[in-house]
Amino acid sequence: MKIMEYIKLSNGVEMPLLGYGVFLVSPDECERCVTDALNVGYRLIDTAQAYQNEEGVGNAWRKSGIRREDLFIVTKVWVSNAGEEKAAKSIDESLRKLQTDYIDLLLIHQAYGDVFGTWRAMEKAYRDGKVRAIGVSNFQAARFFDFAHYVDVKPMVNQLQCNVMIQQTGIEPILAETDTKMMAWGPLGGQGVDGIVKSDVLAGIGSKYGKSAAQVALRWLTQRGIVAIPKSSHKERMAQNLDVFDFTLTTDEMAQIATMNQHDTGTINFGDPQFVKYLIETYG
Repeated sequence: MKIMEYIKLSNGVEMPLLGYGVFLVSPDECERCVTDALNVGYRLIDTAQAYQNEEGVGNAWRKSGIRREDLFIVTKVWVSNAGEEKAAKSIDESLRKLQTDYIDLLLIHQAYGDVFGTWRAMEKAYRDGKVRAIGVSNFQAARFFDFAHYVDVKPMVNQLQCNVMIQQTGIEPILAETDTKMMAWGPLGGQGVDGIVKSDVLAGIGSKYGKSAAQVALRWLTQRGIVAIPKSSHKERMAQNLDVFDFTLTTDEMAQIATMNQHDTGTINFGDPQFVKYLIETYG
């Protein structure tokens, strides 16, 4: 069985196609959950400054005995740290909390605030070896195109809400222009998307391979070259989510799943002023 498959970013860095996400994992639970994930076999861990659990990730990997070079750690600069000076300080703070000399992938979390100042700080961190790759998160097509046009180092990753019901096919040609890879948050649903893990279509396809609907949904993403970061607090489910590289969906099966697309760009309107207000008031 293949343990993991990888994708090569535009600068040559190899990134696992499947990782473990810690969104909404409490700081108290994070260390335990990441420890379980590492024990199961995950080597990509996705966190963020806004999740307030970077320290849990740092504690878990430090105690795991796993070599740092065998891990791929992702974190994100939050809106309240936007701007060149504040972002630079926040990057150093993330390094401290994660207990590491470098971050494998650093993203701008949301497309608000002084994103160009933030990016300059990230480019400097990249040049200084504090970061191996840089990218963005939740930048929809027009915003991404505008941003990428005006920066020196093109984003290597765009993390978006993406799953079998939110397929993000419309932005793919825009990302391809800068060889930017897609990373999927919410790969099994949530945030206004239900029914993936109970899908009869996915379960029917999975029965051919002895796989669950969730495993088929994750395999569909990884076969598209999209990095998926499912979250679970249960070790058994973590193991199931990771076990998707010993089968390959056929062209017909990939096409059948493609018909499940319902909200191509996602269920969150990132251009809604009320959403921006909510973000700033809640997390700013």
